[in-house]
Amino acid sequence: MKVYQQIKKYRKLCNFSQEELAEKIYVSRQTISNWENGKSYPDIDNLLRLSSLFEISLDTLIKGDVDLMKKKLSSHDMDIWTGVMIIFWLLAIFVGIPMTYFLGWIGIGVIATLFVIYFAAAVRVDLIKKKNDLKTYKEIVAFTNNQELSLEEKVKDRQGYWKRELLLILVSGLITAFLSFIVIIIVKMILY
Repeated sequence: MKVYQQIKKYRKLCNFSQEELAEKIYVSRQTISNWENGKSYPDIDNLLRLSSLFEISLDTLIKGDVDLMKKKLSSHDMDIWTGVMIIFWLLAIFVGIPMTYFLGWIGIGVIATLFVIYFAAAVRVDLIKKKNDLKTYKEIVAFTNNQELSLEEKVKDRQGYWKRELLLILVSGLITAFLSFIVIIIVKMILY
């Protein structure tokens, strides 16, 4: 539950009108209305007053929002690590491969370093997926948009999951090989 739902719930449980609650914590009735409609968020002083007045812990009052914030942070981390993964994959192909022609073994070291960073980012993305029980593309998209799929949607979407995962691995391998081949041809054309 979110804070605005909690405020409304506990206000009604205590049989306070918005005006009565406003008087008790020294804010306007409009402020209470804005909180309950999710238009604004109480500051820490008001959260403490509310938790004291409702005789509940601050954790109970804001628990739903804390979970939502954790999910948003996790989603943000996933976006960042996905970006890092893609950037270093492209760098390994478009910078690393030509460097092997120009720098020999040093170029191979560069390409290996770029791929190590790519794989490290991929591992981070997989850890976030595992932590949030994300398997399919549809689940990942819902997660990054701060939405949740129903259990029925998850079950239906996960049918044949391993086939799609295998296909994704094969296609990404083919794309990598194709791009590498193109880069090698371009480098050879430039050098000769």
